[in-house]
Amino acid sequence: MSQQQPLISHLLELRSKLLKSIASVLIVFICSVYWANDIYHYMAIPLMQSLPLGGSMIATDVAAPFFAPFKLTLVLSFFVAVPYVLYQIWSFVAPGLYKHEKRLVMPLLFSSTVLFYLGIAFAYYIVFPVVFGFFANTAPEGVQVATDISSYLDFVLKLFFAFGLSFEIPIAVVLLCWAGVTSPEDLKQKRPYIIVGAFVVGMLLTPPDVISQTMLAVPMLILFEAGLFAARFYSKPDDETDEEESTNN
Repeated sequence: MSQQQPLISHLLELRSKLLKSIASVLIVFICSVYWANDIYHYMAIPLMQSLPLGGSMIATDVAAPFFAPFKLTLVLSFFVAVPYVLYQIWSFVAPGLYKHEKRLVMPLLFSSTVLFYLGIAFAYYIVFPVVFGFFANTAPEGVQVATDISSYLDFVLKLFFAFGLSFEIPIAVVLLCWAGVTSPEDLKQKRPYIIVGAFVVGMLLTPPDVISQTMLAVPMLILFEAGLFAARFYSKPDDETDEEESTNN
């Protein structure tokens, strides 16, 4: 019975953290849903600027003009609430961490949030204009480019997640090296395989065009090198250090 009580308390705490995280997303969504159409319009600017003069987007589904901006606003609400969600995760796992682990996790949480936002910004401001311009200019003669708003939303969200997650590579490299799974020296020796892997991941996470695949793979390789540089300052913690700090706690 004594072992069940801590488990129940942990589950209750986990439920509380999850409810707070969901509530934060809903609060942001409620505050921004009024401007859902304006948000979608802003998201469509890179495509609209690439369409021929007089071109426009279309809605092939009756409910698409309502659900597409609604869905976009909900996803962006989660993006905005990410820092608070990560804080809830941190507050849940922090009691079980050693002091040196706590000093590592907080900077990583902050860095991962910034990198995720940078990935989304990179996709919107750099990748989208190039990709949409390429698609619009390569359309066969006599073909009018008119993108469905739901298809465009799925395309945009897919790239947002792809670039947002791929920009987390430095965090992943640091964690792997810090945990002792690998080392910067080992990763340097495997660099040729990682280069090939980056282009394979770019092929899997992006639409089937060379431009978006390359524009994802190249930042991934640059971020991998940044992760290697940062990992040099971290090493696997010794068991003796863990025991000493746990005694102090």
